[in-house]
Amino acid sequence: MDDYDYDLFVIGAGSGGVRAARFAAGFGAKVAVAEERHLGGTCVNIGCVPKKLMVYASHFSEDFEDAAGYGWTVGERRFDWSKLIANKNSEIARLNGIYERLLINSGVEIVEGTAAIEDAHTVVVSGREIRARYILIATGGVPSRPSEPGQDLGIVSDDVFYLEEQPERVLVAGGGYIAVEFAGVFGGLGSQVTQLYRGNLFMRGFDDDLRHGLAEEMQKKGIDLRFHTIIDKTERTSNGLLAHLSGGDKLEVDQVLYAIGRRPNIAGLGLHSAGVALGRNGGIEVDGFYRTSVPSIFAIGDVIDRMQLTPVALAEGMVVARHLFGGLDTAVDYTDIPTAVFSQPPLATVGLTEEQARKTFGAVDIYRSRFTPMKHSMTDRDEKTLMKLVVARDSQKVVGAHMLGQDSPEIIQGISIALKAGATKADFDRTIGIHPTAAEEFVTMRETVPEPEEARAAE
Repeated sequence: MDDYDYDLFVIGAGSGGVRAARFAAGFGAKVAVAEERHLGGTCVNIGCVPKKLMVYASHFSEDFEDAAGYGWTVGERRFDWSKLIANKNSEIARLNGIYERLLINSGVEIVEGTAAIEDAHTVVVSGREIRARYILIATGGVPSRPSEPGQDLGIVSDDVFYLEEQPERVLVAGGGYIAVEFAGVFGGLGSQVTQLYRGNLFMRGFDDDLRHGLAEEMQKKGIDLRFHTIIDKTERTSNGLLAHLSGGDKLEVDQVLYAIGRRPNIAGLGLHSAGVALGRNGGIEVDGFYRTSVPSIFAIGDVIDRMQLTPVALAEGMVVARHLFGGLDTAVDYTDIPTAVFSQPPLATVGLTEEQARKTFGAVDIYRSRFTPMKHSMTDRDEKTLMKLVVARDSQKVVGAHMLGQDSPEIIQGISIALKAGATKADFDRTIGIHPTAAEEFVTMRETVPEPEEARAAE
């Protein structure tokens, strides 16, 4: 019988790794987790949690302005960046402690240090050689950087959470959710923000109505959006940084933030020597139970580059623990996974976009509503809410739901249950709405929008 130190050794104490470790230990396995930085991984430390705290902070500027319409007189106000960062750090430290207690109370050993895989059953952490029956890689992802001259003068999303001072002028390069979220954060906190994207419209992969709607709302808030534009090079000047843009323009700013995507965090793991195969996208190849090309090594979360979402990594970690130690072979269903972007205003979506639905089903019915939310009926703010349902015409099954506007993540979370249950448009129609709310619009939309060719003919 092989002599193993642990039944399962997890590399990475992020959401997925911690979930897998805790569940495996609950099934009676001897488990350890290696972490080189802070417990909780990207989401807790340099991702969704501190990002949303900063989104909350940045929205108060509009709340103060809107209060006047409701009879409030708001006095002198001032924002203190250093206080926000300090309070954020305190909250993250609290969450780090919770993760530590969760692991210890589950009987999981925490090993501090950088781990590298030596062979199918051996991991080395800070010079210590550890043998495990199974190894689980849950190292997440890291921000990508461009290759143009001067890119080292800019920062990536990880760095934003530790900036000592708020930059007055910010250039955000990128068109994904991280880029639009930080553009909104800095804009709401009073920075002058320019966002660049190489394509004709950002947020590729989301429904086109939401993409256009978000661009319009961000421009209303003073964000300078420039599409078909990239940075050719950046250089330091006596007044900050000078970005040379692809169209010939030059832009002087205090900070350049590169938010051009994320890639699997595999550097230094020893995957090649261990024989772990990678896919074309640089992610680790796995099967339905997240087993790699080496039978004793598994991988979950952003490092396999399927869906970079914390709840997905949690679900994947549970599959691994159940499969290896619980005698249960479950699977993650990647269809109809809801997601949100904490832009300003936020957007949320579940199911297929209109374009995807037309390719899948051919004929579809589209229900769309755009309106001023009730909150702004007594303010001077020109912000619109957009709601949209995509329905397969033959079955009348709702196959997509999309929303741009206040509380959209909270609302779409509930709508996603209906889609997962296979609800039809008639089910939505039979549902009584809660009045007065924005959410009731999803169950009161009755008129389909014209087909694209009909709309063009009417113009």
